[in-house]
Amino acid sequence: MILHCGKFHFDLTRPLVMGIVNVTPDSFSDGGRFASTALAITHAQQLIKDGADILDIGGESTRPGAAEVSEQEELDRVLPVIEGLRGISVPISIDTCKPQVMRAALAAGASMVNDINALLEEGALDAVAGSGAAVCLMHKQGVPQTMQQQPHYIDVIAEVSAFLRDRIVAAEAAGIARDRIVIDPGFGFGKTLAHNLDLLRELETFCALGVPVLAGLSRKSMLGAITGRDVNERLAASVAAALLAVQRGAAIVRVHDVRETVDALKVWDAIRRTN
Repeated sequence: MILHCGKFHFDLTRPLVMGIVNVTPDSFSDGGRFASTALAITHAQQLIKDGADILDIGGESTRPGAAEVSEQEELDRVLPVIEGLRGISVPISIDTCKPQVMRAALAAGASMVNDINALLEEGALDAVAGSGAAVCLMHKQGVPQTMQQQPHYIDVIAEVSAFLRDRIVAAEAAGIARDRIVIDPGFGFGKTLAHNLDLLRELETFCALGVPVLAGLSRKSMLGAITGRDVNERLAASVAAALLAVQRGAAIVRVHDVRETVDALKVWDAIRRTN
């Protein structure tokens, strides 16, 4: 399977590691640590050294209960970082659901859009279609402000799968080629612990939709619920979750701890290749 991200092309015979760069004061794990342009750029460069295949840059927190950010404020946060990273050796993904932020970020040099709204916002499909960029279509139930209050599904696997199948069809109909599309079941976005565990356990169901699957489990509250660890003490659990996701077919894992995840996946890949 091949993934096209603008001028970048990935042969997905090995899993990719997407490194998280939060240019925000209120992200659930590292809010404020890299909120300035200089700190975000330095952090991004370190993630590349650590082995990141893709950088995911976001200017609006989507943690449960997070406040909305204006379009201009989001642009002011992310564009200087993208411009400051121009010419780097890996693609930049813009983590946004706003079409105008997508357009500006792509014009500034981003090669992928990571949208928690799966391009449902008016104008979002058009913003990506003509760009040549890849897109990650994520499932969520509700909005970040309230999504974790009472998540409910009759069949979480079937419902998430049906939603993502429909969004793939919509993206292709808008002119986004299948080899530019990634899907994400949206761990923690309107899901209980039981829902999240079901999604991870049955991740191969989403792989059957015929496009690469991204898993974003790093440091999330589900890992805290399982281990009893605070958010900055979830390294081991995050690496374990990434490995489990890859074993179940994930082509991309979105993580905070790039170096440790890369090392774990190298061991996994070495064992796999000797069989």
